[in-house]
Amino acid sequence: MNKLKKEQLKKLRRKHRTVIKGDSGRPRLSVYRSLKHIYAQVIDDQLGRTIVYANDSEVKDVKGKKKSEIAFEVGKILAEKAKKQDISKVIFDKGMFLYHGRVKAVAEGARDGGLEF
Repeated sequence: MNKLKKEQLKKLRRKHRTVIKGDSGRPRLSVYRSLKHIYAQVIDDQLGRTIVYANDSEVKDVKGKKKSEIAFEVGKILAEKAKKQDISKVIFDKGMFLYHGRVKAVAEGARDGGLEF
């Protein structure tokens, strides 16, 4: 098994290790990152719909910024949108990604913006 297959298998194991579900009182903040972009959304799993979302295309002045700085801004934008919808407490769902780098930056930006988790 080559290195790429091992990494993919590790991601799948992390993804299916635990199931995180949010409800109306504490919706789930889900983070997805690709090689170029980062996305975050607040989901009500009981209703099965996305309440608010944010991604890196909403960040202004991206030139000269690092990806982790952009991810921090995405977290802040998401927190501002969630506050407008009267959401202050969420459950953080990192999915299959390790909690460091850009995923951690989104979480810190959301905390800085006023979300509790």
